[in-house]
Parts: sequence; structure tokens; C-alpha cells
Amino acid sequence: MLTTELRELFKQMTIEEKVGQTIQLSADFFSEETEDITGPMNEMAMTEEKKFQVGSVLGVTGAEKTIKLQKEYMEKHRLSIPLLFMADIIHGDHTIFPIPLGLGATWDPELIKETASISAKEAAAQGLHITFSPMVDLVRDPRWGRVLESTGEDKTLNKHYARAFVEGYQGTDLKEDLTKLAACVKHFAGYGAPRGGRDYNSVDLNENTFREHYLPAYQEGIEAGAKLVMTAFNTIDNIPATGNKRLMREILRKEMKFNGVLISDWGAIGELVPHGVAQDNKQAAELALEAGVDIEMMSAAYSEHLVELVKADKNLETLLDETVMNILVLKEELGLFDNPYRGADTETEKTAIFSSENKAVALKTAEKSLVLLENKNALPLKQSEKVVLTGPMKDSHDLLGAWSWKGDKTKTPTLKEAMDHHLGKNTVKVIDETEIFNGAQSFLLAELQEADTVLVALGETSEMSGEATSRTNIQLPKMQIELLKELRKLNKKVVAVLFNGRPLDLSEVTPLVDGLVEAWFPGSKGAEAIVNVLYGVINPSGRLSMTFPRSVGQIPIFYNQDNTGRPSEQGGPADKYLSKYLDSENTPLYPFGYGLSYTTFEYTELTLSKTEITSADSIEASVVVRNTGVSAGTETVQLYIRDKVGEVVRPVKELHDFKQINLQPGERRTVNFTLLEEQLRYTHADHTVKSDPGEFLLGIGADSTIELTHSFNLIN
Repeated sequence: MLTTELRELFKQMTIEEKVGQTIQLSADFFSEETEDITGPMNEMAMTEEKKFQVGSVLGVTGAEKTIKLQKEYMEKHRLSIPLLFMADIIHGDHTIFPIPLGLGATWDPELIKETASISAKEAAAQGLHITFSPMVDLVRDPRWGRVLESTGEDKTLNKHYARAFVEGYQGTDLKEDLTKLAACVKHFAGYGAPRGGRDYNSVDLNENTFREHYLPAYQEGIEAGAKLVMTAFNTIDNIPATGNKRLMREILRKEMKFNGVLISDWGAIGELVPHGVAQDNKQAAELALEAGVDIEMMSAAYSEHLVELVKADKNLETLLDETVMNILVLKEELGLFDNPYRGADTETEKTAIFSSENKAVALKTAEKSLVLLENKNALPLKQSEKVVLTGPMKDSHDLLGAWSWKGDKTKTPTLKEAMDHHLGKNTVKVIDETEIFNGAQSFLLAELQEADTVLVALGETSEMSGEATSRTNIQLPKMQIELLKELRKLNKKVVAVLFNGRPLDLSEVTPLVDGLVEAWFPGSKGAEAIVNVLYGVINPSGRLSMTFPRSVGQIPIFYNQDNTGRPSEQGGPADKYLSKYLDSENTPLYPFGYGLSYTTFEYTELTLSKTEITSADSIEASVVVRNTGVSAGTETVQLYIRDKVGEVVRPVKELHDFKQINLQPGERRTVNFTLLEEQLRYTHADHTVKSDPGEFLLGIGADSTIELTHSFNLIN
């Protein structure tokens, strides 16, 4: 809200002070070590005077530091305008939760909201005001390393998570609740679709796909009240997002009604020059301001040239005024003019960070994120089983994943340590995987022969996924596959646990294992969660939010693809002229929504309350789910729909709703869904969003491979 006080403050600001508000510097600019800041100061065309006019700082952490810097800054700023402190709090602050792709596998938005709330509480006690989260980019290409930071490939699921993150971070009263942070939805827009899965690469999306699949999660985050949006590094319509006036002013501001602060990603304004749309930083600054970018993160275009530009052009000065007011309003919404230190408190910091309560939620979340991919009567393990543990990740503390910069690996138990804690120290035999390749001396063979199960910890290191970690080969490292082949020769049960930040090509792994658990990078309590699942303390309930391909040649592969004029399903193996591969099935190795349990579930009695729907009413769809196994379990009941005939080609099926239920052995429950006409709307050729009358197919089941067995009609 633009208050009288803000208007009066704004009137007193010089152009130089206004420009200062648009600049964000990293923490090292405020280091007490002179040699640490000389180089960056020169690169950013920054003087000591200008440094104490900037509006925000990235990466300062700790209550003592933020209080000290805020105090010093306000004493040196002529108008005592407080700083904004921002940081990447992506999947936890000190308490680290599973990576966002793992969070996506919980299919539990309320739990993700709780993790965001805890992250905010820890960060706010250290003096932070804003987190660069959530990343709501829809992803379909696991070669791209930042799929780790996404919640998956589906717009409906991503919308639920976008809202959950924003509401968890911000709460209901951001100004008064000092345990909350302002959320920043990113990266606007289409960053999750780089050509070839190569980070920072151009994005080639047609307008219909962009609006129908990629924009909805951003829109949901904005409607949930996100205070900031971050620009993407990529191009949209061959124009870099950070200088794309149509994208930012027409679509984001006007269509999507975003009225908060738009911040560039790191160096993105300066990158308009190598992109080739700006001759130099001066032109880059002009393009970004015209596009509506309020804050420049860590490039020198605004700091070098904005004063000169706005003094020469009244239109640009008007745009600068709009930008500065956006920033001042955000500071007011955070209550910084009344309380510049906000939630920063050295005593609160001691109790808020990495508390036993927070770790308990981290454990619960990690347990729910684990996905059981294979189980050939190998799991759960029995307490009495003799288990040998091997593999490169067996005693690794590297379980936090990328974007966990404040997590402490030394306080993160390894899988070996968690097993010792569960079973008793030295109960599990540990064999270094290199010994298995070195001839397996007789004593070693004896250890293996006496074992009932060989547990193998495999996967990526944290440096292999995240930003700037694109891969053309998404298989496990060759030596890990060779290790599995050697172990398979022993005729023992082999159970593999995977640590990774992306869907992998596991086509060589699946035939070599009896049990396979996808653990992602599971966070601070990940090892304990894995042991609980392995030994049946917890029945796994995770479901994939992103497809696992059979090979990299299928990528991009996702469940809700459009049909073709020659679908492979319409013919037999001998029919050549169909949309299929010569050397692979079309289907994925593990589909969206997939995940096994230690029990089994049966779906029966799918019914629709009626067979016709109008815009004025609804249809009730119900199904009976029964636990047919011997263990209690959680089932994620998924409803999919297909629009049989549309103005534009429609996907073969789309997730429209889901519910999680807990069932005891033998228990049955009716699960009900309400379907409204508005859920049947889609983006048409003229980019309007509406529904078409006609037939729709519906199915309810355990994953995206279910058949759509029932139909209904939408009538005018």
C-alpha cells in the first residue's frame, strides 16, 4: 500500500538515491576485509558512497551480521531507508528438507507448506526478509540439472505446490508475523524448457504450450500473494526475458495482475549484451527498465548508467519512479520502516534453527518423498537379515543436495550411521566397493556369501545436479553399473538406494536389482528416513512427479503428451508407419504418478453421478479403494481426464485432481471428487481460456498409465 509517509519519503529522494534502491549487491561487498571487496567494487562500478545507497543485499546471514549491517547502513543513508536482506532458501535453511523434486514426490502440498514455514522461521531469525523461492518452472527434460529445484512436469501438481510454498513462507500477515519471509516466484518465464536440456540455453515454446502448461504455476504463486517475481535467463520469442517488455509488462503485469517487485536473476541484465540484444550495459539498463525490472542483481548496468539515462529521458524517469515505489512498498509491507531489524534476534536464532521439532518434520518429509521403484520380494528387510552394505554413497554425508548452503553436512548422518543407530553398531557389515573389483579375497567372499541381502548405495554427487549441471548421459556412472553386475553374480538379494537430483536412465539398473528405492537428496534426516523405509518402519508412499525415461533418446518424455495422427496404440508390432521408435518402446521406464508400496490397493466401483455437465453444475466422480495387502499404507488416488475433441490438439490425459488416503489392511473407502466445468477449460488458438462442449473421458487410479474408462459430456 502506498502510504502518505511513503509518498513524503519518495519526494525527498534524489535520482541517485532512487537508482540505489534498484541495485542489489552480494554479501562480500560488505566484508570487513578490504581485499575481499576491491575487485567486486571495481567490477560493479561501485563507490563507498553508492554502496550505502543500494536497496538490497544478497547472501548476508546470521542475526548479528544483519543487525550490524542494517544499523551501519541506516546511519550512513541520508534518509535512513532500510536494506532488504535476501537469500536462496530453497529446500530449507539450516534444517534441510528433500530437494524440491523429492518434495514433489510427496504429493502432499500441506506438508510442503509446513516445510516452507519452518524454513522461513529459521531464516527470519537470522535477519533475512526474502527467499528466492519457489521455483515453479515446469520441467520435462532431466538432462537439465535444475529439474532438482522443480516439483515436476505437471501444471496441476505444480500449482498446488506453488501456492503451498508461498503461503508457507509468507503466512497470513507478513508485516506482523516476524517468523515469515516474502516469497519470490521464479524464473519468469519458461526457464525449465531449455533446448537440449542445456542450462541458460534458448527456449522454444509456442504460445499455446507456453500459456497452457508453463504459465499456470506462476499465476498460482502470484494469486497466492507472492511479493516478488524473478526474471529468467532464457529467451522467450527470441527476446531475453529480462529485457522482454511484452513478457513482463503485458503478460506478467497486465494479464497476470502482478503488482509486486520484479528482480533480475544474477547478472541477467548485463547478459543482455552477450545475448546480442544490447550493444552495451547502457542499452541493457534501458531495455530492462522499459521491461519493468525493479531490482538488478549483481550486474553493473543500473549502477553505471541509470542516473544518466533517466536524467536524459523523462519517460525513463517515470519508469524509475514506478520501480522505486514498488521497492519501497515491499519494505513497508515487511514492516521495515517501523522495525528495520524485523525478526533478527540472536537469542531466537539459537532456538529456531535446527530444532528437534524442525528435524522431526524433516524426517517425516524425507520418509514421504522416497519412491519405491522396484520390489521383487526383497523389501522390507527383516531385523534378523544379514545385510552387507556397499556402494560409493554408503558412508557419504553428501545427502543435502544443491541449494543447501546453510546445511551442515557434518551433522547429516550417513546411511551407514543410520543403520548402526537402527540395528546396533557394527551389526551391518560394510565392504568397500573397490574390493569387490579387486578379486574379492576369500574373507570378503565369505562375508558376501553369508549375507542375505546386499544393500548398495549409488547415485550422483550433489555437484552433478543443480544449476549449470546439464548432462547428456543421465545413467549412473559406469563403475556403479559394473558393481551391480558383479553383485548379481552372487545370487543374493540386491537392493539399491539411489541418491540423485534428476530422473535417471535406469534401464541397465532395473534388471540387476531386486529392490530399488529412489531417495533423491533427502536432506538432514534423509538417512534415517531411508532406514525406516528399508526396514518397514514406514511404508513408502512417494509417487513420481516427473517421468523416468527408458533412454535419453526419448527426452523430452512426459505423461500428458499430445496424440498424433498415427498413434502407436492403433496398430500392432508389424505396423511400421506409426509414431514410434524402431529401437525402444514409447512408454517410459517409470511413469508420472508411479510408486510402489509394501501393500497393494484395489480400485473398484468407479461411478459418475451423471453423464452430462453444464457450466452451472458439477459431476461427482467416486471410486472404492481397498487395501488388499497385509500392511497399512497410504495411497495417492489420481483422477485423469481427456478432452476427446478440441479446437486445438489436447493431451492424451491430464491430471485434474488427487487425494491421499490411509488404509488399514482390508479397509475400503469411497473416494469422491467434484468436477466443475472450469476444470475443463484450456487455451484456445486465440489464447482465450474456455471449455468446448463435447465428450470427455475419465479414469481414477494409482498413476498416469491408467485407462480412461468412463465418459461424460459437457453441454452448453
